[in-house]
Amino acid sequence: MAKVTKVLIESDKIAQRIKQLGAQITQDYAGKTVLMIAILRGSVIFFSDLIREIDSDKVDIIIDFISVSSYGSSHKTTGEVRMLKDADEAIDGKDVIIVEDIVDTGLTLQYLKKVLSSRNPSSLKVCCLLDKPERRKVEISADYLGFTIPNEFVVGYGFDYAQKYRNLKDICVLDPKAK
Repeated sequence: MAKVTKVLIESDKIAQRIKQLGAQITQDYAGKTVLMIAILRGSVIFFSDLIREIDSDKVDIIIDFISVSSYGSSHKTTGEVRMLKDADEAIDGKDVIIVEDIVDTGLTLQYLKKVLSSRNPSSLKVCCLLDKPERRKVEISADYLGFTIPNEFVVGYGFDYAQKYRNLKDICVLDPKAK
C-alpha cells in the first residue's frame, strides 16, 4: 500500500496536459520524422501516453530508449550520472526529442544533451513531465514541459521510490516516513 501524504497532480490533469504537449509536438514537427528517446524507467508511462497524443497522420515517430542513473535506490541523487543503456538508433541528422520524467538538479539532462549533441542530430529538444526548479544545480530547461512542482519527493505515474509506487495513477507526495 502506498504511503503518500497528498495527491499533487490528479490523473485527469496529467492526461489533459499530455494531450496539449502532443498537440504542440504535432504542430512543431508536422511533415517530419522524429526520433523520440525515453529515459528509462521513470518516463515510460509518460512516454507511452505522449506518443499516442502525437498525430500519426502528421508526424512519423521512431522510438528508442536510454537508461541512466544518478539515484541508485536512494531518494537523493549521487550527482554522478551513469549510462546504463545507450540508444540503439543512429541520431546523426535526425530530429530528436528526449522524453524525461523529471528535471530536478538538471545533471542527468545536461549529461544526456551533451552526449546526444555530440552525435550530430538535426535538432535536439527535451520534453519533460515535471520540473523541480528549486533543486537545480545546472542551468537547463525543457522545451516541452508538463508541470512545475515544489521541492517534494513524488511517486506515482511512473515515479518511484526504490522501485515502488510507479503504478499509482496520480502523482503523489511520498510520506517522508515511508523512505
